[in-house]
Amino acid sequence: MRADKKQLLLISNQGGFSADLKENLSVHYEISLVNSIHSGYNLALNLLPDIILVDQTSLSSKNLKNISNFKSTHFLNKCWLVMYADENFKSIIDKQYKNEVNEIIYNSCTDSSLYSRIIEQVNSKSSITNFWKDSFLGLFNLLVNPVVLLQQDTIIAMNDSFKESFKIDKLDLEDLKLTDFVNCENKTKVRASLRNFARGKHMKAVTNTTLQLKNNKIRNAKITFSKLDKMIHGQFIMMIHFYDEDPIINEKIGSHSKNVENYFEANSNLEKFSFTKRETEIIQLLCKGYKTKEISDALFISPKTIEKHRANIVKRTNSDTILESIIYAINHNLIDLRHS
Repeated sequence: MRADKKQLLLISNQGGFSADLKENLSVHYEISLVNSIHSGYNLALNLLPDIILVDQTSLSSKNLKNISNFKSTHFLNKCWLVMYADENFKSIIDKQYKNEVNEIIYNSCTDSSLYSRIIEQVNSKSSITNFWKDSFLGLFNLLVNPVVLLQQDTIIAMNDSFKESFKIDKLDLEDLKLTDFVNCENKTKVRASLRNFARGKHMKAVTNTTLQLKNNKIRNAKITFSKLDKMIHGQFIMMIHFYDEDPIINEKIGSHSKNVENYFEANSNLEKFSFTKRETEIIQLLCKGYKTKEISDALFISPKTIEKHRANIVKRTNSDTILESIIYAINHNLIDLRHS
């Protein structure tokens, strides 16, 4: 599989359509084909494709009923989900699927228009590749090793460990070059190495070198370079591992926020939490297996009020579902199961 291609998952029962698609898009995409939404969903979780193309013209309504699973799944909600659909059923399709997919392309358009629209996504910001890059940047400050993101030899992002190791302050953050931390006699060699790495086919390179810290101290280091994307020229991740005996990284590295600390402190006192009398009644009935209408009849309050209480219970226990709230209540002895 070529690493410089994007991933396209086609869900279709139409052999001719898939053959034409592969013929016209195989230069840009590695194309995988399945014939049902169920199979497509399972394969998508393994591939994490950039584009999922659903051919509505060849699939039954029953087959399409679980299409919402794609966008409701964390690992797939950044994929570009597009439906190729029958123009004759436009009003029905718009009503049923407009909120389930990113785009609907109708078969009244020419084949070339369809292919052009898909090719537009090759370098688009909706690429799942970009999503994982953003996720990586969010993990920057969890890494113990100094790490930087480079555009050629210019540093465009650095983690706290790098700032601490090289004693970077806010005044230093503009136009920093990787070569600012290399001995003068090695600067040209480093620039040439980066250019060669950018032009080459390899996604990763490792080398040993010496780096110059801000206090003019020289440290031995293993440098690991990795390309973020073969289609984005000159953009790399660089991780530094010092292997001499004088450590600079310390426990103070990391971003600190007083608001975050206060939040954790406040939430460490959850044992003081308690439900209201009405919430307790509702949870105890839920433990018995009562449904909303049955709880409404038992407590003489409207189903709408029951739903509001359920929503409050979920919110107050920092849960995603009422089942999680019930488990939380049981684990923290917030309800008396003997009376539920």
